Amino acid sequence: MGLLRWLPLLGPLVLRWLLGAQAADHIRIFVVPHSHMDVGWIHTVQESMQAYAANVYTSVVEELARKKKRRFILVEQEFFRLWWDGLASDKQKRQVHQLLAERRLEFVIGGQVMHDEAVTHTDDQILQLTEGHGFLYETFGIRPQFSWQVDPFGASATTPTLFALAGFDAHIISRIDYDQKDNMQAMKGLQFLWRGSPSLSAQQEIFTHVMDKYGYCSRGFNWDGSPVFPTPPRNGIYPDMDPPVTSGNIKLYVKDLVGNVKERAPWFRTPHVLWPWGCDEQFFNAPVQLSNMDLLLDHINTNVGGVSAEYATLSDYFHALHVLNLTWPVRDHQDFLPYSSEAFEAWTGFYSSHSGLKGLARRASALLYAGESMFTRFMWPAPLRPLDPAWALQQLRQLRWAVSEVQHHDGITGTHTPEVTEMYVENLHAGMQGVQKLMASIVLDRTRVHSGPQPGGHFAVVYNPLAWTVTTIVTLTVGFSSASVTDKSGQPVPAQVQGMPSAYRLHVLTTIPGLSYHRYSIRPTEEAQEDTEKTATTKAITLRFRLRPRRRTEARSSRLVSVKNDCYTVFMDLNTNLMHSIWERQSNRTVYMTQEFMEYHVNFNLGEPNLSGNYLFTPEEAAEPSWGAVRLEIVEGELVTEIRQYFYSTVTAKYHSYAIFSRVAHVPQDSHGELLCRRIEQEYQVGPLNMNREAILRTSTDLNSQQVLYSDNNGYQMQRRLFQHHEKNKIARNYYPMVQSAFIEDSGSRLVLLSEQAHGVSSQEDGQVEVMLHRRLWNGHMGAIERGLTLNDTSTARSLFWLLLGPRPGIADLHPRSGLALQHRPIVLLGELTETAPNSPGPWKPEAVVLPPSLHLQILSIPGWNYSSNHTQHLQSLQKGHRGGAKAHLHRVLLRLHHLYEAEGDSVLSQPVTVNLKAVLRGLGSVVAVEERSLTGTWDVNTLHRWSWRTQDDRQHRGGSDSPSPPQGSPNVTIRPKEIRTFFIHFREE
Repeated sequence: MGLLRWLPLLGPLVLRWLLGAQAADHIRIFVVPHSHMDVGWIHTVQESMQAYAANVYTSVVEELARKKKRRFILVEQEFFRLWWDGLASDKQKRQVHQLLAERRLEFVIGGQVMHDEAVTHTDDQILQLTEGHGFLYETFGIRPQFSWQVDPFGASATTPTLFALAGFDAHIISRIDYDQKDNMQAMKGLQFLWRGSPSLSAQQEIFTHVMDKYGYCSRGFNWDGSPVFPTPPRNGIYPDMDPPVTSGNIKLYVKDLVGNVKERAPWFRTPHVLWPWGCDEQFFNAPVQLSNMDLLLDHINTNVGGVSAEYATLSDYFHALHVLNLTWPVRDHQDFLPYSSEAFEAWTGFYSSHSGLKGLARRASALLYAGESMFTRFMWPAPLRPLDPAWALQQLRQLRWAVSEVQHHDGITGTHTPEVTEMYVENLHAGMQGVQKLMASIVLDRTRVHSGPQPGGHFAVVYNPLAWTVTTIVTLTVGFSSASVTDKSGQPVPAQVQGMPSAYRLHVLTTIPGLSYHRYSIRPTEEAQEDTEKTATTKAITLRFRLRPRRRTEARSSRLVSVKNDCYTVFMDLNTNLMHSIWERQSNRTVYMTQEFMEYHVNFNLGEPNLSGNYLFTPEEAAEPSWGAVRLEIVEGELVTEIRQYFYSTVTAKYHSYAIFSRVAHVPQDSHGELLCRRIEQEYQVGPLNMNREAILRTSTDLNSQQVLYSDNNGYQMQRRLFQHHEKNKIARNYYPMVQSAFIEDSGSRLVLLSEQAHGVSSQEDGQVEVMLHRRLWNGHMGAIERGLTLNDTSTARSLFWLLLGPRPGIADLHPRSGLALQHRPIVLLGELTETAPNSPGPWKPEAVVLPPSLHLQILSIPGWNYSSNHTQHLQSLQKGHRGGAKAHLHRVLLRLHHLYEAEGDSVLSQPVTVNLKAVLRGLGSVVAVEERSLTGTWDVNTLHRWSWRTQDDRQHRGGSDSPSPPQGSPNVTIRPKEIRTFFIHFREE
């Protein structure tokens, strides 16, 4: 081969040699100025805005406009939007537009908040991203391309998939296990291509940069000091201000900065060093910050050999990496959870901190999901009566923002002060009330039913927000002991009444098609009258058993009482009043199973460096039983049988500290009743706890699970958790987040726990799974106590779980759909029966929307964004001064579909699914256009071309789905395993 033929091969080699030589001799420092703003932590959002956050935007924008070389990145849209809408002047707004156009100001992530990754659900992560991205695109025509997830406590493998779908080109994380980070630094492994989903693999990978051990904060270069609450000082003097740069100390400052960079440089494969400048609550006095750093950068570039320094955005840094065209290692779908900052600092306590807030946040999310689809269905093809769309969208938007806000990594995590808790709760409640009013205005105001002879009746509208036909039991609280429940035709409906301490619980069996509702009339009846009338309502009978004290050792008893339905027989041990075993029909197997409440005890000793608190879980020893006696009741009914276990601290205690209410439904295991028959519903009641207690429910079985636990990443995918035999803090470091589900299994059976909200979960022994349900602590260092981060939670925690047990293939099929059925249970809207005549206008009654069982309708919404789907047209509109937001766009529907199953799963459910959207959505109107969009809706996927990074296996699938986008207007869409695909749907206007 001649020399000329070798040149094409030699060229890249020479280039790499030159780059390597440069890397050895010259370091390029990318100084990235930033301010980390917690959307609730020590202070509320409004307090932070007043004390420092507003000044960050005001002073940074002014200072960037002064000198072209300066740069800055912005993250949280909740703070920026408050400044933009309420405080920014016209001049400042023009400056922001100019700085964005010059790429000297850059939005990264672009969501409402920097969300937590351990205990947030995928749906809520997407929501908060979508809200932020919609605002940025509508206002500026920009779309964030990089992440900055620097403060969440661990990193989920779901996040790289979502960020790739949103159009990001690179991803930054920071908090991962200390020993893992040390190893990655030593091996130059802090940068890689992360394939978060095993099914999507390279299709949705993303270049990931892990910050080194110094994290996202720069120490010693904080010239503006610490903010002062509640208002900034008038003299501009703040505490903790570092000395300004002078001719006498500049060399010391430069030595510190360059020395730190040279320490970091060997941990990376390139000579480019990202040096984050800033930390929490900084740059509120940007003139001071930037004028001092200007001097340092000028001195470095003029007087220090082998090093250059420049202000940079993330775009600047990642572009410099990308053009090197290096080959990068690949990381598979494993996450970085749990996170430990040191051996005795396992950040696994927050998985269960503030259990009540975690439950409220998830219920608010579910209500929003239902309200979005109900409003969309009401508006299309045409509303039957007047409803102010602006008012309706305002109710939805208020709840969207409240649910987005609480996803912050110091929000739903429970790692904040009581005042911040009040802020989250108040905003969630206000948003929920607004959406409930909206839903009531759609269905209740048009529902008029004659009350009949007995006063005090109700009507219930039960709405199914899922796009499947659902058979379930809805439960209402009523004030009468006997009832008649009838449907819209006056026919009796299967129902059951059972007593409660202060009222009565009414269970109603219902089967509702997708995105539809049924209406029921509920009337009180007299006891004697009920005996003579035809009715499907029955009464439950309560059986009470003797109180049983706890014994240290107890052999399995033969004194059993059973509760059965078509799928399970649950055996209770009358010697202990604990669960004994469950027989499961499908595999004809009996699994021995017992459940008990236990507590981890924490000593109150502030002299110790690391104690359990809001963030950390640091148990001294194994959990101990928290009860001394159990009382058992069985409430037998024809529709539902409930097992009630009350756990008392002692035999003589008057009040129980813990309770389990287990329910099995007596319905046939047919095509509609399978999900209902094959679950055991359990409601746990815990507390109030004594101080410094962490309460768990431990379920012990004879499954040979070998201490292998599976828990979910954000409700999206499961992670295999092999028990790690750490030398120190072994219990806490084997706790994992359970956002929606966890399971253990052996070769024959799988036991799945589905949860309504996030908890911590672990398997400390073979065949065991324990869930942390509640925590009450007054521990930690004095700084935490002074700030109010003590977790003195005196509430009673209530958690809802579903248990699934059976052969592995069958349970694997039921698991995803059951999780959604728990998360999105039907919404019940109640009203009073009236004397209105029967010929009043009929109710709004939409046609059902039903998807195949492997597909989930992740969202059906009218977002209301006022921007053109055509990017060029939108930019032209912005240039003409049409900033968007003047009037909501009501004729564009956001649709997102999610394939629930992994590629290597069921032979049927794991196959790609093709749906005709015109047929599926015919109840909404005639579909005239289908546009596929990025995850948050701001990109046309046909124009979204993410960066391609070279990998060792050289698989070049860096951007969109393997599934081709439908031609404009085509209704046929194919969804492959684990894909999430987003569309704008346009209907023919009537």
